[in-house]
Amino acid sequence: MAQADMARWVTERKEGLAGNRLFLLTHPPVITYTARTPVSQLPDPRSPIPLVEVDRGGHATYHGPGQLIGYLVLNVRDLGPRGLVRRVEQALIDAVGSLGFEAVRRDTPRGSESLVGAWTPDHRKLASTDMRISGSVTSHGFALNIDSDLDVYSTFMSCALPNVRMTSLAELAEETGLPTPTEAQVRDAVTAALTNKLSAARRTALAVGDHAGVGGKASPPVRLG
Repeated sequence: MAQADMARWVTERKEGLAGNRLFLLTHPPVITYTARTPVSQLPDPRSPIPLVEVDRGGHATYHGPGQLIGYLVLNVRDLGPRGLVRRVEQALIDAVGSLGFEAVRRDTPRGSESLVGAWTPDHRKLASTDMRISGSVTSHGFALNIDSDLDVYSTFMSCALPNVRMTSLAELAEETGLPTPTEAQVRDAVTAALTNKLSAARRTALAVGDHAGVGGKASPPVRLG
């Protein structure tokens, strides 16, 4: 997904040319980071996985095959930043729960790095959430591990959390004896949960579309809510 696409989507929302939208996509392998991320938290420069600086919140994270990436482009005025983040967080937890897996949210201790996201009860991280707000419009969003390569996380510090252990639905499925949900099943569950959480908030309308990832083309969003 080119950053130019994101910038265009945000401009369209700010100018009233488009409504609130959620783009669901997959990425080829990439580690993204922000201007706040210390070099010590990034992988070796010789890493075969590209490093890309982005303008969202948070620190370094990984996107790649086996993940569902969601980019939210919506006006935050109805919900407020905290309200939006909490609803996205709970929607991911609800989506995972509908597939048979338990997930929880964690409160961030004062002065600590953010623990926003979806976690297992034993504090493994299943989904990360990092967004940016500009002119009351959000960009970026979340990454949910379905069957992604967890070894990648040993090459850098994810989300500035030195002791975090990442997990995936595939790993949880193996532990519980459940089948690993397909990407289509996860997309449907996340779409339903986000639509429910965001549309219920002051009747915020949400359109959902797909994007093929880097170099891909977005399909026309379908209006929901």
